[in-house]
Amino acid sequence: VGISKCLAAYCKDDTPNACFTDIAPEDLLEAERYGKIMGQKAISIVGGPSFAPVSVASITRVAKDDLGLLSQPAKPKFMGALAQIYVRSQPYGGSDKSSNGHRYDSIPFANGMIKSGMSCQLIHYTHQEHEEFFDVCKKFDFIIVRCNPGQIKADGGDQGKFDDGMRGIRKLGIQVWPSPDVMEFMGAKDALCKVANLNIGLEDTLAYYTVQDFAAGFKKTMAFQPRVIKQNRGSAGEGIWIIKLKSGNYCKTFGERSCSDDEVLDLMEANDNHSEEHTVGEFIEFCVNGRTGKSGTWTSKGTGKYLEGGKEAGGQLVDQR
Repeated sequence: VGISKCLAAYCKDDTPNACFTDIAPEDLLEAERYGKIMGQKAISIVGGPSFAPVSVASITRVAKDDLGLLSQPAKPKFMGALAQIYVRSQPYGGSDKSSNGHRYDSIPFANGMIKSGMSCQLIHYTHQEHEEFFDVCKKFDFIIVRCNPGQIKADGGDQGKFDDGMRGIRKLGIQVWPSPDVMEFMGAKDALCKVANLNIGLEDTLAYYTVQDFAAGFKKTMAFQPRVIKQNRGSAGEGIWIIKLKSGNYCKTFGERSCSDDEVLDLMEANDNHSEEHTVGEFIEFCVNGRTGKSGTWTSKGTGKYLEGGKEAGGQLVDQR
């Protein structure tokens, strides 16, 4: 799960130089709050003293800079790394990258660890340096894995080999977040919906399997907060939409109002970060029936129809902040 408040740092065709400083101050404060929570949770899990950041000179430095990253503590309580993948054949290194080569929300993640008294170094995995990379990982107390599904393969690597490497790191007693097995068993897009009503969840996180539930639920959530709508099929961002009300007319409490069909949405699809503008009614029509006379004109590479076949056939949409 990414930090959606950091999406301004996403590179796309109209913002090819997007970076950490493009995140609005109020969004950065919220992102830092999330990072601090993660840092506090991380320090409660790892154990054992550590005293200095790790040398990563044996692996290639991919990022151009570490803009926004706080200074590493001189005597960290624990030493950590945040592992990323840069897809060398794709624009910007993949659709989730800032202009310096880091994932758009890597800096707030790492800063959350640093503010909790731990070091957190930003490293990149390249499949040509597989052994060197995992030798470096063995020197840390924890590894945060921020590699989008499909990107290791897209860069020419082997996801299974990478996962086995992380399993080996976990067997050494080093924390891996998330571990490959957690990704396998909890990586389904509706996982957050299952904890929505717990104290760690959000009540406006919903999964839709029917047209009726989607139409009613989305109009209510969209009126409350900017959304991320995710289809169940595929990966690497196709059918994952980051959506805002063009008017900014959000209600203060969830369920206070619902959007009308004619309210206008600003949409960005995560596979290539292209932008579109549609009404609520057109978006619902595209998600349900694809390109029709009612859905307007779409430039997406996808075909919509995300609920096709029902739950048994994998038809599903997840709606989250």
